[in-house]
Amino acid sequence: MSATADMQVIETDRLVLRPPKASDKDAYIDFFLSDRATYVGQASNRYQAWKTFAMEAGHWFLHGWGPWVVTRKGSDQAIGSVGPWHPEDFPERELGWLAFAGTEGQGIAFEAAIAARAHDYRTHGAQTLVSYIDPENERSIRLAERLGAVRDDAAARPDPIDLVYRHPSPEVRK
Repeated sequence: MSATADMQVIETDRLVLRPPKASDKDAYIDFFLSDRATYVGQASNRYQAWKTFAMEAGHWFLHGWGPWVVTRKGSDQAIGSVGPWHPEDFPERELGWLAFAGTEGQGIAFEAAIAARAHDYRTHGAQTLVSYIDPENERSIRLAERLGAVRDDAAARPDPIDLVYRHPSPEVRK
């Protein structure tokens, strides 16, 4: 286990992707208590929301990599989360994303996901990533398709209702 093995920061034209820190807690709690989290584990109370944040932050400690916090350049305010993670019950490494309130329609999740996926392929040697998406989560389905992911109905999934979208291999660059 390593908390520092891969704690790189990624920069895109507009964004900074960095590991989570304690000051991100309230942004995550607000997200997980909101309707925006309907398809990704909406919490019924602050404690549940905090546990979800702690789980994502803890992934970094256990693996040395995980979902980055997304911020705009020049600001350290969390506006989302994107990146690979592989919880114990997930059959494959997932590329996941969360878009906090006020970020829709700006291409933020797309820009961050492209950068996170490329980093995971380059740094960790991943040959494939999947995204597990609730079939009613139309925004995430559209984003997965925009990222070039295709539905893989034969893939194992942690929740039988989830759709699995398989991302293009490292050789297929956006």
